[in-house]
Amino acid sequence: MGNCRSWAVSAVAGLFLPAATHAAAPGQSDRAPLSDPPLTKVLTLVQDRDPYESIYEPPGPPRTEEGVNNGGVNFELRVSYLTDYVFRGIDQSERLASLDNSGNVNPANQGHEDAPNLQFDGFLNFNLGRLPHPVAGVFINIYNDDPISRFQEIRPYFGFDWNLKPLRVQAGQISYLYPERENLNTQEVWASVTFDDSRLWRTERPVISPYGYVAYDYDLYDGLYAEMGVRHEFELEDTGIMLTAVADVAYVLNNSLFTDPGSPQANDTGFQHYDLGLIGTYSLNKLMGIPRRYGQWTANGYLYYTDGINEGLLATTQLWGGMSIGFRY
Repeated sequence: MGNCRSWAVSAVAGLFLPAATHAAAPGQSDRAPLSDPPLTKVLTLVQDRDPYESIYEPPGPPRTEEGVNNGGVNFELRVSYLTDYVFRGIDQSERLASLDNSGNVNPANQGHEDAPNLQFDGFLNFNLGRLPHPVAGVFINIYNDDPISRFQEIRPYFGFDWNLKPLRVQAGQISYLYPERENLNTQEVWASVTFDDSRLWRTERPVISPYGYVAYDYDLYDGLYAEMGVRHEFELEDTGIMLTAVADVAYVLNNSLFTDPGSPQANDTGFQHYDLGLIGTYSLNKLMGIPRRYGQWTANGYLYYTDGINEGLLATTQLWGGMSIGFRY
């Protein structure tokens, strides 16, 4: 797969990756909500409408078939089936499968290339109005080819999301749990800021939604991971389809997790990887005529190209993707 770099670049060049779906307010169009690119970030919510922008001119009550959950708690679940579990530029499923119970490389432990990964990512969002919204969830990756534990990774997380337009601020804490490989368990804190550039360009929707993301591992690696990226949305009118093109680049600082032990220039600092990706989201409510009072259902497709930047830093050259079903209520 790594040998198809030139084809992959041409296939996804010009496509530019993040965000969990948000329930639409009454009176908003039935366009398909955006979905996060899987696993690049734990949580980067879509820059949707300010829930207070119509407070002085409220729309009429929604019809029964249009009703949505406008309560104080929203739930989202995404079930994904991917060719690879690429997280922060590294194929984690194959990396973990090569390690024994102590976290050391065992040549006898090898996962198959492109063996599928089944992933579950669900979280609760508590709407406190203009105050920061608490968020709590858990991510699980299941890799059938892992000789030690098929439940490769369990990642509980919590934090908050605060829309301070034109900025959206998010922060939280993540625990990384690896069943049967407890020596690899670690924790980190993270924060991200996304800029709504629609006001800058005087457009109805953001143009590239630039964001910055930083995570500090304070437990096992005592190192920093930072990422910058952009995203552009293409809405296909009256189809229920949304295409999202994304690009991002990552930098690590004193983070030994990203050191390539097989390189003569092994390092723990520098530009580590970049991603190019395309996400397609289709509204199953529109396809199957499901009233939105039963939640928002989406089918999502993913195509990414990931590659390393600096020698001495661990990164995977990979064309990968898959699909998911998303539900939000």
